Amino acid sequence: MATRIGRYTLQMDNRPCVEGYASVVGKKESEGPLAKYFDKSFEDTTLGESSWEKAESRLQTEAVTAALTKAGTTPKDIDYIFAGDLLNQCISSTFGLRSLDIPFLGQFGACSTMAQTLALSSILVDSGAARRAVAVTSSHFCSAERQFRLPLEYGGQRTPTAQWTATAAGAIVVGNQQKRPYVSAVTIGRIADLGVKDAANMGAAMAPAAAQTLSDFLQDTGTLPRDYDLILTGDLGLVGSELMEQILRENNLDITGLHNDCGLMIYDRRAQDVHAGGSGCGCSGAVLCSIILQQLQQGQLNSVLFLGTGALMSPTSQQQGESTPGIAHLVHLKSE
Repeated sequence: MATRIGRYTLQMDNRPCVEGYASVVGKKESEGPLAKYFDKSFEDTTLGESSWEKAESRLQTEAVTAALTKAGTTPKDIDYIFAGDLLNQCISSTFGLRSLDIPFLGQFGACSTMAQTLALSSILVDSGAARRAVAVTSSHFCSAERQFRLPLEYGGQRTPTAQWTATAAGAIVVGNQQKRPYVSAVTIGRIADLGVKDAANMGAAMAPAAAQTLSDFLQDTGTLPRDYDLILTGDLGLVGSELMEQILRENNLDITGLHNDCGLMIYDRRAQDVHAGGSGCGCSGAVLCSIILQQLQQGQLNSVLFLGTGALMSPTSQQQGESTPGIAHLVHLKSE
């Protein structure tokens, strides 16, 4: 059973581990600096489907299938699947996973969904309520633009603070096989609201929540940033990363040289014209389920704090002039 440490953190006593993982991406992502780490990429934005939404569902199907294969398991071996995406009512997850016949728990954490699904899967496996659980998430540039912003045909200009929603998915099979890497601890975040109303500046909206959750974890565990090999956020982009680091410095926490962001890793920001970087559930999902877990598995990294960050908005709240609250969940991954 998990042991509570401090106010916000749960320590996983039984070391739920990563038995298999996979990342699936679109064309733009396969042209970025992490191309060789992804399991599968597509050259067609629609993935051969009749709509962008169906294409995003296909991303989840492909990611989960690949993760199960790498784990040497089948859908019948999975007790629960935690899945989410950016679309209304999480339809990418529902339609992408319905054929697997696995007990399903839909999640919405915006871009924090990879951390949220991984945290919940780990808690269930650690408690013994599940032998294996799957955590998966996805996003698609075209489906997200259609829902949250403007039709692509409109050709609107993107502001410098805007981020590019990744066409990608990541999936992890969490089990009790005592392998590495494993989940050491989880901190569920609290909602933080900076009052940002600009839908093209999600990094700033999410930064306070990321700083708050990281601070909570460090205080609960009595550790310092330098105790970890990497503090990985996803996806603050350039603007949000700088703001989070500033907030932390004001609270006497320096993560210089230890911090990186999935939104800054998945693309070559200037060469690929993505402005402030990448975003979307699939961005952090694909980065975590490729280079990061590979390096943990190989012992190149031993201790990573993965902070999934999300902007908790909807088209309705934006249209009514509401601010964008932020959330961040932390998962401590170890390979020692």
